[in-house]
Formats: sequence, structure tokens, C-alpha cells
Amino acid sequence: MSFTVGTMNRSKHAGFAGFALILTTLGTPAEERPHVTAEEVARAVAALDALAAKQTSVPGLAIAVVFQGKAVYAKGFGVRDVNSKAPVNADTVFQLASVSKPIGATVVAALVGDGKITWDSPLNELYPTFVMFDPWVTHQVTIRDMYAHRSGLPEHAGDLLEDLGFTRAEILRRLRYQHPGSSFRSHYAYTNFGMTAAAIAAAKACGMEWENASEEKLYKPLGMSSTSSRHSDFLARANKALGHVLVDGKWVQKFQRDPDTQSPAGGVSSSINDVAKWLRLQLANGKFEGKTVVDEKALTETRRPHMLTGYNPFTGVPTFYGLGWNVSYDEQGRLRLNHSGAFALGAATHVNVAPGEQLGIVVLTNAYPIGFAEALGTTFIDLALYGRSTEDWFALFKKIFSDPAALGVTTGFDYSKAPTAPAPSLQADAYVGTYANDFFGYVSITEQRGALAMTIGPRNKSFPLQHYRHDTFTYQTEDENAVGLSGVTFTIGPDGKATQMTVENLNIHGEGTFKRRPR
Repeated sequence: MSFTVGTMNRSKHAGFAGFALILTTLGTPAEERPHVTAEEVARAVAALDALAAKQTSVPGLAIAVVFQGKAVYAKGFGVRDVNSKAPVNADTVFQLASVSKPIGATVVAALVGDGKITWDSPLNELYPTFVMFDPWVTHQVTIRDMYAHRSGLPEHAGDLLEDLGFTRAEILRRLRYQHPGSSFRSHYAYTNFGMTAAAIAAAKACGMEWENASEEKLYKPLGMSSTSSRHSDFLARANKALGHVLVDGKWVQKFQRDPDTQSPAGGVSSSINDVAKWLRLQLANGKFEGKTVVDEKALTETRRPHMLTGYNPFTGVPTFYGLGWNVSYDEQGRLRLNHSGAFALGAATHVNVAPGEQLGIVVLTNAYPIGFAEALGTTFIDLALYGRSTEDWFALFKKIFSDPAALGVTTGFDYSKAPTAPAPSLQADAYVGTYANDFFGYVSITEQRGALAMTIGPRNKSFPLQHYRHDTFTYQTEDENAVGLSGVTFTIGPDGKATQMTVENLNIHGEGTFKRRPR
């Protein structure tokens, strides 16, 4: 569940997905704008320790602030793991989730600057085996389209395939069976695997694997020695923050999220010291310690508004997505960039930047998303630019993130309620068999110890089915996009045997119906 905080309207997840509480209105011309002073930033930085004291909301966090080319604050708080109690410091490595997107966009900008590709290179020319549902879109969709989330793919296309254990290559291949959620370039829809396809294509055109390209074009030149786009590297770190989820109101270290399949969109791991180096490069328009690392023109494209994402609920002013960034403008007309990341299995991150003021903050946490990272980052920027917090961001983000819909969770029917008219199901043999569709592949329904079970995906994950009513059963969903209990409903033919089955949580975009195959 990688996600973006960019607009106040809900745009699924964005596994999370999309909220932004950047209050934006257009205002004072650039030449009349007052610039933030070193003293104003220093006062805001001085408040960070007190703000971080609210850290009891999460197990651990790390914060970095960059101003005028320097990291003026880098500090860790809390623990890496509630079991070991090992403390977080500025070198502790966190999973960044969707903060990987603006970092990945920086890598692509570096590749664009090398001249072998452009932001408008068609994916099908760079990655000939990549195919979209509509043939004409296959030949038109570009790196820019995918990085702006305007390809026509529905929100989070492919994420459920990742949960089921499909490889990256297989997920990208199966996108050809994904019916579009909108017409091409007409709507914004947040897609981890659309962006991943673009990144893979860009690296492939330059003769590189994505993970190597990230290292060679960005991490090594900046000295980001604790940063990687490989999950195995994260696991190998001694000083790493493990993900936590809330269980009965307490933080528990329970899961391990492997985001390798969507590495360009959610697979970066890094320390706050390292992320500060990337932020310095961003604020220096592609330069690091005086040396050009990323072409300025290619990097600037990432910050331009490319797609309308919604309207600020307080001002009505539009908000946008650039290329890997949420883009907006504040009441002084200043460009504002931000992005958030989240894993439901235990990560929440946020980056908030005012490029014209040479100011930015990154907040990393090892907790299920509750809005804390966004609240802290937004409060700091307010304090620096305005001398006060314009809203109670902690209360506001907490309220927003308490709504499952804000996290992109589509819960469906509430199966915890007893059925109003339960009726006995048919004999197990009526349902037992193999079912299939192009997108998700095969599903096997078997009888185990007198009860039905569903096996699905390349890992052959098996889920017990519990009868609910008539020909509907329930099962407990798992992994990043879990929604609790979900339904499995069979359609019965004239011969008293099931002809097809629909898995509710897989049917968000209409791909969850499987037809029975002849025995």
C-alpha cells in the first residue's frame, strides 16, 4: 500500500491514497514575495524536538531538515523495534514506501539527461513486450504518462497481483488484461505498477536494471551508502527500523513488507542522513556539492503540474500531480512539493518541500499510517514560513487517517453480521474444481476435512472458506491490501454445479470473476 498525500479528495490509496492538506491559493507575484530567513527556519527547527515528543504516537521516527544547501537537522527518536528496544538514530534505515516515487523520478531524470530517452519516449519502443489493454494506447503511452498517473489504468492496477505473489515481470505482462479505468490521459489514477513499468523501460533503454540504475545514477554520486532499491539490502542492515501495526491499541512488530516487485514506486530503503543528501540535490536543481548529478531541465519537468488531482477543500484552488511529486502553490504563489508513503504492514513517510525557499523536511516512521508523519512535516513548514501552525495538523490528519476510505481500503459487505436468511449450501462437490481468468490466473476450490478451501496465485496460497449464506462463502484476506473478511460467491448452473465464482476483494475493477474449467 504505497500512497500519496496530494489532494484532499480520496483517490484510492493510493493503497492508500491520496490526500493533501496543503492549503493552496495563488497570490503575491514572485518578485514581491518575502523569503524565509535563517532565523525563522532556526525557530522552526528548535520546535522539532517538542513536536517529535509526540512520537509516542509511533514506535520510532527520524527527521531531517535541509535549508540553503545544508542539512540543518537530522535526528532519530523512539525505537527501531518494540521488542529489542534498539534506538533510532539518523543512520537508521527505514522503508520509504511511496517516497520512493520522487526519488525514482530523480533517477529517471538523470537517465533523461543522458540523452538516450526523453520523458516522452513511448514505453512500447523501449520495452516492446509491455502491452496495454487498448492497442492504440500501447503505442502512445509514454514515461511521462505513467509518472503522471494518467495512463488510463485504474487506481492501483496490479497491486493485488503483487499480494498474490506474482513476479514483477508477470504483473507487468498481465496489465494487458486490465480494463482501463478511464480514457487515456483524461483522469488521474494512482498506479504503482504503471510507474514501475515506465521506470523499468527507462532503465532498460539505457542498458541497465532499475536497481543498478538507481545506485549508479543517484545513490553512489551522492554518497547515499545506506540507500538501496533492493529489499535484500534492507534486510541485511544491522541498523534498520522494522514495520509495526496496531493490535488492540498497541504497536506490534508482526509483518515484513517486501516491495521489490514495485521497487521504483515503493521499494527504496534509506536513512534520514541519506535522504537529506537527495533533498539537497533537489533544492540545488540537480547539483550536489557543486557538481551536476542530474540534468536541471529534466529534473524541472518532475515539478511541473501534469494532471489535476483535485481541489483544495478550503480554498477551491486546484492541486496537481507532476512526475513523482504532488504539486501545488501556496497563498504567496510559491511552488510546493510533497509526497507521502505508506505500507499497511508498517511504514509511513512524508517529504514536504518549498523549493523557492530552499527548504524541505523529510519524516520517516516505522508505523502503520496514522497521519503523524504528514502532520509533523506540514506543521514544521507552517512554522518556518508563517511563524505559526495554520491548522491543528495533528488532530486533522489523525481524523482523516482514522477513516478506512482515506487509506484506500474498500471493505465491501460487512460479513461480520449474521446473514438475515441463511440457507444450507450445496454439497461440496458442487463447488470443487478449477476456475480461471486472464488477469489473476487459476483458482482451485478443494474440499479439506469436510470444508472448502481456495488456493490462488503462484505461491499456491490456501484460504479456508466459511459458509455464509446460499452460495456465498467468506475468507480472511492477507497482506498489504487486506480488507478483513471478503466474500466468494458461486453462480450455479442448471446441472446444480458452479459455473463461475466471484471473489469480492479481487473484483474492485471487475477482474474478480473466474469461470469454471472443464474437468
